Amino acid sequence: MFEKSLYDLIRGLRNHKGNEKEYIQNSLKECRAEIRGQDMDLKATALLKLVYLEMFGHDMSWASFHVLEVMSSPKYLQKRVGYLGAVQSFRPDTEVLMLATNLLKKDLTSTSPITMSLPIITLPHVITPSLALSVLSDLLPRLTHSHPTIRKKTIVTLYRLALVYPETLRPAWPKIKERLMDEGEDPSVTAAIVNVVCELGWRRPNDFLPLAPRLFELLVESGNNWMAIKLIKLFATLTPLEPRLVKKLLPPLTSIIRTTPAMSLLYECINGIIQGGILGSGDESAGGEEIATLCVSKLRGMIMVEGDPNLKYVALLAFNKIVITHPFLVAQQEDVIMDCIDSPDISIRLRALDLVVGMVGTENLMSIVGRLMRQLRNSRSSAAEEQNRRIASGTIEPAADSDDEAPEAAIRPDRGGSQEPLLPDDYKTDVISRILAMCSSNNYSHLVDFDWYMDILVQLARDAPVRSTLSFEKTESRRSDSCSDISGKIGDELRNVAVKVKAIRPQAARAAESILISMYNDDSSPLTSGSGILRPVAWIVGEYASCLESPDGTLTALLQITKSSAPPEALLIYLQAVPKIFSLLAGDDQTSWTPERKTMASLLMARIIHTLEPLAMHPDLEVQERAVEFSELLKLAAEASSGQETTSDLVQQDAPLLLTQAIPFLFTGMELNSVAVGAQRNVPVPLNLDLDEPINANLSNLLRGVQLIPLGEPDEDEFETYYHQAPPAQPSISDPAANRLAISSEDRVHSYQQGSEEAYLDADIVARRKAERLERNKDDPFYIAPTGGSGRNTPLHNILQSNNGPDLDLDAIPIMQLDLGKVSASAGNSPPKRPKVTKPHQRIHIAADETLGTSGSSTPRNDDSENSIDGPQRPKAKGKHSLLQVDSTQIGSFSLEGDDSTSGIDYEQQKREEAEMAKAIKEVERLRLEMQRANERIQAAQGVSLEGVIVKKKKKKPKPVEGETLMTSDVVKPKKKAKKAVIDEGGEGLATPNVVKPKKKKKKPKVEENIGELISGTGEGA
Repeated sequence: MFEKSLYDLIRGLRNHKGNEKEYIQNSLKECRAEIRGQDMDLKATALLKLVYLEMFGHDMSWASFHVLEVMSSPKYLQKRVGYLGAVQSFRPDTEVLMLATNLLKKDLTSTSPITMSLPIITLPHVITPSLALSVLSDLLPRLTHSHPTIRKKTIVTLYRLALVYPETLRPAWPKIKERLMDEGEDPSVTAAIVNVVCELGWRRPNDFLPLAPRLFELLVESGNNWMAIKLIKLFATLTPLEPRLVKKLLPPLTSIIRTTPAMSLLYECINGIIQGGILGSGDESAGGEEIATLCVSKLRGMIMVEGDPNLKYVALLAFNKIVITHPFLVAQQEDVIMDCIDSPDISIRLRALDLVVGMVGTENLMSIVGRLMRQLRNSRSSAAEEQNRRIASGTIEPAADSDDEAPEAAIRPDRGGSQEPLLPDDYKTDVISRILAMCSSNNYSHLVDFDWYMDILVQLARDAPVRSTLSFEKTESRRSDSCSDISGKIGDELRNVAVKVKAIRPQAARAAESILISMYNDDSSPLTSGSGILRPVAWIVGEYASCLESPDGTLTALLQITKSSAPPEALLIYLQAVPKIFSLLAGDDQTSWTPERKTMASLLMARIIHTLEPLAMHPDLEVQERAVEFSELLKLAAEASSGQETTSDLVQQDAPLLLTQAIPFLFTGMELNSVAVGAQRNVPVPLNLDLDEPINANLSNLLRGVQLIPLGEPDEDEFETYYHQAPPAQPSISDPAANRLAISSEDRVHSYQQGSEEAYLDADIVARRKAERLERNKDDPFYIAPTGGSGRNTPLHNILQSNNGPDLDLDAIPIMQLDLGKVSASAGNSPPKRPKVTKPHQRIHIAADETLGTSGSSTPRNDDSENSIDGPQRPKAKGKHSLLQVDSTQIGSFSLEGDDSTSGIDYEQQKREEAEMAKAIKEVERLRLEMQRANERIQAAQGVSLEGVIVKKKKKKPKPVEGETLMTSDVVKPKKKAKKAVIDEGGEGLATPNVVKPKKKKKKPKVEENIGELISGTGEGA
């Protein structure tokens, strides 16, 4: 009488703020007591409260039997609560589900439509293969029910049954097809059928091609947007199988795109056109171009809708699909697409990045890259913000503006700072990867200015995200690849350009040199000795040392990096680059062996040997090997240089041959070229190669002895301090902050040609590019060079003053009258002007990757080593997965094509025959067990062993019937050949004198299989 209802439970839960757990436990105890009572109303109320609490995560599987009790109630309100509890708590492995089968079948045959709807809407949640087989015969007649709601729910439930039991479609599909073809069918039932057909269509579209006329009629005549969306999706899967549908579908789809105000239907139309291959079809090219232009214009409008990021996202997804077939149309929408790159939504930015990689070309490459570079330069990094916050928290002290203000209140956030969104490092890494992919796509075919690209790579190296020390140690412990961070990819790209483009090799070497020296001189540089970019940079400065501007400074920076705690993979490259630069500095055979040169060479070798000697005890064997080899070689060179006399006034001495010929020739020879990614796979493996055989049998003992040798720290001395420690702080070439602070924003002069570069390049790079441009155009009379004056002196004024002196008075020059008539008359007799000769551009040759000329399966494709024009390879589309948590793989192999040929088979009759057969088998088994037990009882009463005695089978002569004497004799004769052994049954068996011994091969006696004789034998024994 005083039980709580569902509303009381909800009201009490809201009143117990902070103490909900205890209140819920008390309510569960009350529900347990109430649901076990006999009052069905109280039981239904308790079940309703359990269903509510189950949505909070509390298990109610223990009440499954009570749910079944409420389901069986004759009252509709209580029955509805029971079915709701079944939907929430029943699973395919619920034990009481077997008991609910008869209840479901009974309610399916109810005369009340509302009662009939309860099991129909419950079955999709609890269906199993065995349950589907049981209720299918009761569910199929509901397809012809008089109420359209019952028919609609039945169709959807049959689809759910087909997912777990595909045989459902065999009797159900003809009736569903009949409902679909009925033009007078209720629209809701037709919409449900279209949904089911769409879900089945992507699995086996061939089976639904005959329905195309009816589906097209529904698409044209129906006004239901959701059904039109389903039909368009279905036609997208049918058009690849039937190309003639393209011509038929173009007019209605074009009409829907132009007239519909629903954005969802508009997008699905465009998406269906793309997926159906209508844009890329060869037929009706004019119509395809028209529909493509229409789709692009509508997608542009969706992107320009303010305040709806979802529309922008789906429009960018569609653009990514259209750009494959119509890149020129998408490139025309560059303005709105580039605006999406600056969107505050990261997901929209990523889709826009995918799109710009596919639409990039020679004309827009520099503008797109410049836009992305400005975004990287102006954005705030999460790691940098965290670092700055920690630094600021330790240095800023609270200070009050007045005596009345508290010090803590004086610290306010900087409202005038950067308003750019805080970009995660993963996004910045993705942007840098896309920039590298766009510039290097199709073997650098879109790149026209490699000098600009070198500056971009240097700026990317400075703007790349910085990994923390902890994450760096974890990454280096897991990976040994040089591309473990994004800086490694930048360095690899710089190396690829240096190797492939010979004309740009000096610029690439100087760019690598600037990165190396700036890292050594600038203490605030984010690069460390283990950064991935330093490995390819060190390789470049060593391989192309002749292109360096300051080899001595580069060698000093490289030696300092080598001494730091760098990973072994990096040390190997550093050690290989050091002797290459040394051979350039000390291997000049044109200069005489002067005392100054001898002293400099000796000091240089001493510095290198002092750096390499500690590495001779490095744990890595390959580092040990290279350090020992180069240090011993340099010791020999030092001995040779100390023993070589210097040049005097009387005798001309040459440098030692070990310095001028032996060491340089170690690194000269054939030029290293770029090798394709899959070329190594084509190299045949030698037959006599055994990789498991140890090189040195005593290797383990040698390694054990090396581990016992203590590694001492090198002593600090004046030599170390003078040559290997960084000099005092000097103005850095890569830190233009002071220049930017000294010059106000109003005094900056932006070039009208390359003004945008200042937004994403550092000041030192911009200044160097301006100087190079000024030097390149100094002889061009049409180029106006910038001056440092006020702007009043023009180049013509400077020329006049330099030729006539400072006393020239321009006002004293007389003004002559110009007769235009004479000028025009004499112009006809003047000789023709020579055409302007333009300076030819430097021809850039880009080398291709080398590979073996075999035709094996491992031969790399054309785009293995280079990114294709379409950007990174798109992942293959995965198969659709059902949102329902069921395994529906079997339904994909179920064919509906044989419906007409198998129409003669009665599914209901086949089911009855199988049931009768199973019943007969059970009856035979029961009789066999009864006879066996009776036989055992008889033998036990007569004292015969249960195993029985093998005797000859006693043949009984059948009584002849008139007219059948000959037939009887013919039947008896062949039985003499077959001797069958039977167990002696009763006294008749004991009285037989001839006992047949069992055969040796048969361990067990044969049992009489004739049920009639066994029954008669049992009767005689009794």
